[in-house]
Amino acid sequence: MKRSRSITGKLPAALALLAVLVIWMGLSEGGIVPQFMLPTPRQVWNTLTTDAATLCANAVVTLQETAWGLLLGVALGMALATLMHRVRVLYRAFYPLLVITQTIPTIAIAPLLVLWMGFGMAPKVTLVTITTFFPIAVNLLEGYASTDRAAADLLRAMGANRRQIFLHLELPSALSHFFSGLRVSVSYAVVGAVISEWLGGFEGLGVYMTRVKKAYAFDKMFAVIIVIIAVSLLLMALVTVLRRLLMPWEAYEKIERND
Repeated sequence: MKRSRSITGKLPAALALLAVLVIWMGLSEGGIVPQFMLPTPRQVWNTLTTDAATLCANAVVTLQETAWGLLLGVALGMALATLMHRVRVLYRAFYPLLVITQTIPTIAIAPLLVLWMGFGMAPKVTLVTITTFFPIAVNLLEGYASTDRAAADLLRAMGANRRQIFLHLELPSALSHFFSGLRVSVSYAVVGAVISEWLGGFEGLGVYMTRVKKAYAFDKMFAVIIVIIAVSLLLMALVTVLRRLLMPWEAYEKIERND
């Protein structure tokens, strides 16, 4: 019964994906859009297979930049959110600055980072860090704020200090919000890495994309887009696995709701 519900739940997404593929084939192979502008799925698949080695090599570079930037962004977001939660003066001082940082377009920051740090991995990792720490910090702050005050008062009445209340109540209560922010950050991380590679670099999916764009190789453009999507989905799947490992009680809550 549970297996059938899982299959049924995934059916709409599968049908939507199939519909997009059919429309794509109809537009390109039916001659409605010229194939040099919109390659057919078969052409893109052939490119994925023939250029697999090059795409994988560039994907590894982009994935490294994404991973390092995401780790730094998560660490910075968690540290800043925790400090702002524990010290309200810091919250009033830094929260407006957090919001302001998100009004600056990523495409405007990337050239400055390249000028300051060169064409290596450093500016890419820095840009990914900048784009990923905000969702972590904001969602974690909301998670801390959603803590059950009655439970906190009960722990305080039982003699728990502020550190114990944080570790045993506030942090577990905020994990759901944290993973929601992490899913957003993961998608931002890949996009941030690719954008930074557009503006300077020697390898990576963004560099590969700029090269094939100049050659008007649209089949290769579509192929690299599919690889970027695959990398993003892989990272999101890892976030889901990590959430299940760190929040096992959610599985029991779902079972109780179903019962």
